[in-house]
Amino acid sequence: MLFRMNHLKAIREGKITLAYRTWRKVSLKAGSTQLTAYGQLMIDEVTEVPESDITEASARESGYPTKAALLAELAKRPGQLYRIRFHYLGEDPRIALRENSEITSEEMAGILKKLSSLDKHSSIGPWTKKVLTAIDRHPAEKAGDLAVPLRMDKEWLKLNVRKLKNLGLTESLTLGYRLSPRGEEVLAAMKRQ
Repeated sequence: MLFRMNHLKAIREGKITLAYRTWRKVSLKAGSTQLTAYGQLMIDEVTEVPESDITEASARESGYPTKAALLAELAKRPGQLYRIRFHYLGEDPRIALRENSEITSEEMAGILKKLSSLDKHSSIGPWTKKVLTAIDRHPAEKAGDLAVPLRMDKEWLKLNVRKLKNLGLTESLTLGYRLSPRGEEVLAAMKRQ
């Protein structure tokens, strides 16, 4: 579920706790979390509703000035109408994770096991060490430029760097990526193996 940047600020401030979306298939469930550019949300409720559920007040509660403005936005996508209630949970937990370079031997073993699993289940074979090394050697390089010497598709690379980011190993920059302090420690451990 994507939000406009001005909505994300209001969500973080607790001013928006409701959203409406049209989906062909439900992509969220109550009790799950959602990462955004401004932090993490807890999804409290996801309910299919009729259009009559939307009122002027609920449109404002979801960040739109009027019911008409919200309906115009919803009309851009086909699907069933859903009401989503949520609350701001806090900062993106990956930020604290990536800054933590004091990794216990047990944690390191778990991370290396996850990376090994990513390599094992990849259609292109082992890639995690290659990608971490490339990011370490070429920080802030565009994904397309990074992908060429690795002989990887740019979109495949971006998708899989996201998996490394979820482990706290990389950080997305305005242009390209860099290893986090945690990622530097993990790469050093991989090189020692």
